This record gives sequence, C-alpha cells and structure tokens, in this order.
Amino acid sequence: MISAFFHTTFYNPIYNVLVALVALVPSSDVGIAIILLTIIIRLVLLPFSLSAARTQHAMKSLEPKIKALKVTHKDDKEKEAVETLALYREAKVNPFGSILIAFIQIPILLALYWVFTYEPFPAINLARLYTFTPLPHTVSLQFLGIISVASKSMVLAVLAGLTQLLQAHMTLSGTMKPSDTGVQGDFQKVIGMQLKYVFPFLIGIISYTTSGAVALYFITTNLVGSVQEWYVHRKVTRESSPA
Repeated sequence: MISAFFHTTFYNPIYNVLVALVALVPSSDVGIAIILLTIIIRLVLLPFSLSAARTQHAMKSLEPKIKALKVTHKDDKEKEAVETLALYREAKVNPFGSILIAFIQIPILLALYWVFTYEPFPAINLARLYTFTPLPHTVSLQFLGIISVASKSMVLAVLAGLTQLLQAHMTLSGTMKPSDTGVQGDFQKVIGMQLKYVFPFLIGIISYTTSGAVALYFITTNLVGSVQEWYVHRKVTRESSPA
C-alpha cells in the first residue's frame, strides 16, 4: 500500500513530467530534460525551504531566553519544559516544524532520484505514462552532444562532488550556521563536518557508480540548492531586520 501510494503520488507524476520534457526540449536531449525537471522540483520545494529557514532563525533568536530558563529552573525540569513551550507559543515557533518540512521534501527528492536511476532512456515505460503525456519521437542520451548520460562519467561525477561541496559551504554559512556553545552547537558542528567533507565524496562516488543522468541530477540540485540557500538566508535576514 505504501509503495502504491508513493508511486501514484510522487514517482509516476515526476516520470511523466520527465518524459514530457524530453519530448519538448530541443533534440529530445535527456540531459536538458533532467536539468529542467530538477529545477522545477526545487522551485516547488522553495516555500518549504523558506518556512524551515524562518523556523531555524526564530529558534536561534530564542536561544538566550531558553538558556536563561535552564538556569532559572535548573532544579525543576518540568517547570523548565512548560516555560520553554510557552516561550515557543509566544514567539509562534513550532520547534518540530523543520523536521516536518524535511519529511515533506524527502519523498519528492527520493522519487526524483529513483526515476533517474531506475527508468533509463531510451526505453520508455509506457505502463507509467498518463494518456495525455506526449511521447518523444527520438531520444538523445548525449547531453549537448558531448557527454552520455546513460553511462558513467568521471567528469560529471567530479562536478557532482564539487557542487555538493559548494552547497555544503552555502548551507553552513547560511540557515544552518551552528550555535557557538552547548551540546546543540557541538552536534551541529559534527553535522557540518559531515556535510562539508564526507557528503561531497559520497555524492561523487554515487554519481560515478550509477550513471551520468544521476550525476547531472546531483549537479543541478546542488547548484540550485546553493542559490536557494543564498536567497533564503538573504530573505530571512531581511525579514528579521528592523525597518
């Protein structure tokens, strides 16, 4: 049942949009279609990214008050929890909002990745197509006539790793900038180290061992994600600044 819901709600719609884009883009270039689809998905998720950033920014501004509550009620954890929740309500902040937003985005991004992994062109899975989805007359697997997206590409894999490094840098200098002190700050610093030094290597390996299509997806989503991080950080900072 979960698999059927996932395919009906996420996987099939994304696959149909990809096939339609291949039919519409110049030369039926699968690489261009992958780039366009990835950009569309990231733009759809932009409101969720903005909401998560606002929540993180609001919670960061509350940190001094939360630390003060910990000191005031250090011998009464129940009172501390009640006062902390009241502080969140007063500031209209949902501490679990970012987690919920992440869960909303995960199935969409997974479906996008799996479509590029399990639906290789030039074959088209007609069983997954809607009746109104246009079929491409030809399918070009040579991205811009240069690099095949059907086979492994060291060039695209390296670019995928480098763009992941760029996005990690933008993320850590923006909405996920770690706290200065405390357990939460230490945890964020550990996550930051993983994002900056481990993830780029893993993304590069995955990109090379799968296909150029997956690598191109990572490159696009990393570049768009970097721009989004810059935009979200700038917008949230501007909204929180005094007029």
